[in-house]
Amino acid sequence: MNGNWIDIGTIDDIPPRGARCVKTPGGKIAVFRTAENEVFAIEDQCPHKGGPLSQGIVHGKSVTCPLHNFVISLESGQALGADEGEVRTIPVRNIDGQLSIMLESLLVAAE
Repeated sequence: MNGNWIDIGTIDDIPPRGARCVKTPGGKIAVFRTAENEVFAIEDQCPHKGGPLSQGIVHGKSVTCPLHNFVISLESGQALGADEGEVRTIPVRNIDGQLSIMLESLLVAAE
């Protein structure tokens, strides 16, 4: 994938099954690390009532919002189960433990 990438730290900055929040011009981005060391980035706002997804519980490739238990897919940003809604996903890459997110995705979202 071509484009401009922003370094956001290392995978070791995020605990397994945890998240960190990155402030960008397009809003807050939650960067998640699964138990299998996969990394995903989504906007840090639940589609239900705007809860901070970065403070949710990571299970598998999903996160549960801490406010009202909405479950969001980290892969697609879609609400799972009976819930409806979606959040924006942000391309993220992991090169030898160094994490970056795609700049273009953030700028398009800010417009």
